[in-house]
Amino acid sequence: MGRTRVVIVGAGPAGLTLANLLRQADIDCLLLEQETREFIEHRPRAGFIEEWAVRELERHGLADRLVERAQTHGKFEFRFEGERHPFNYAELTGQRHFVYPQQELVKDLVAAYRGEVRFSVSDVQLHDLATEPFVTFTDDEGHHQIDCDFVAGCDGARGVTQAYVPANIARHDYGIGWLALLAEAPPSADGVIFGIHPRGFAAHMARTPTVTRFYLQCSPTDTDTDADWPDDRVWTELHARLTVSDGKIIEGPLIEKRVLDMHNYVLDRMSSGRLFLAGEAAHLVAPIGAKGMNLAIHDALLLAEGIIAHYEGNEATLDNYTAACLGRVWQYQEFSQWLSDIFHGSPDPFQNELSRARLRRLLGSRRAAESFAEIYIGQRADF
Repeated sequence: MGRTRVVIVGAGPAGLTLANLLRQADIDCLLLEQETREFIEHRPRAGFIEEWAVRELERHGLADRLVERAQTHGKFEFRFEGERHPFNYAELTGQRHFVYPQQELVKDLVAAYRGEVRFSVSDVQLHDLATEPFVTFTDDEGHHQIDCDFVAGCDGARGVTQAYVPANIARHDYGIGWLALLAEAPPSADGVIFGIHPRGFAAHMARTPTVTRFYLQCSPTDTDTDADWPDDRVWTELHARLTVSDGKIIEGPLIEKRVLDMHNYVLDRMSSGRLFLAGEAAHLVAPIGAKGMNLAIHDALLLAEGIIAHYEGNEATLDNYTAACLGRVWQYQEFSQWLSDIFHGSPDPFQNELSRARLRRLLGSRRAAESFAEIYIGQRADF
């Protein structure tokens, strides 16, 4: 038997950001994670962090290594019909993306955390959430019960906490997959490339000076990546969909292949009693616009603010938590859908031409470009 003020389930960007902010405010918390520390610090995930999120982490002393080491990107290019079309969003917004793999941010946040953490836990269960919450779990030392004031569910789409919130879930399936690839190859360009091609979408994203992330649109049923996507086929498609006359793709050994099923969901409420969800436990946005990690950080900032305010005698911030989070969530979902229409086109010729018209307007109108850029970088997303 033990007690803490907040039990946080899940040591991803949301849970770790929240844990650090609470400890900085002298609020005791226990962080529970089903995986090992080594696993979460080395699992390749997202890599683009919007500048507002970096500045918030920096304000709390959680971004020193990120700011020192991360590359920044302020432009990308569309490639289609054999030509490149650059888009400089830093010029339009004054902000950039920081290229910093999620596992590196996790590593930094674990190192910064000064509270209690238990890795490799199992059988996590939540109890009496409406009155006097407690959490039970098992680890190498046995079975435990921890009483608390609040539970934060930050354990992602496959975690246990989402099931404790009686919410309606809005879902959308794009009906496509993305083959996610990591190549031991230097970047072929100094920014992101979005390839729009009749054979399907493709993308190039620098990760480090020696590793590049690629994506290829594919069928969501292509789950046997070795059989469905042998290396020769991967490089053939990447060259076909991304190469232009003055921009070649650099090859290298492929160290990761996995198919991502492109789908989204949003819960219409992110709390139940003393349980509050954050990150992908509450909403999932397909990686089309590189928004997932940014939303997780946003939720954590708001939840920390609400819990701190509670202990200062103010309940209004926590009461408004769902509404405050979902404003940005739905803006990012809409942006993801808009970008998907541009990237993937449609088998319907009419819809396909509409998408091309949107792309021409984006590239031909400064006002359209400014509107796109401000949400691409997350500059305005709470309206």
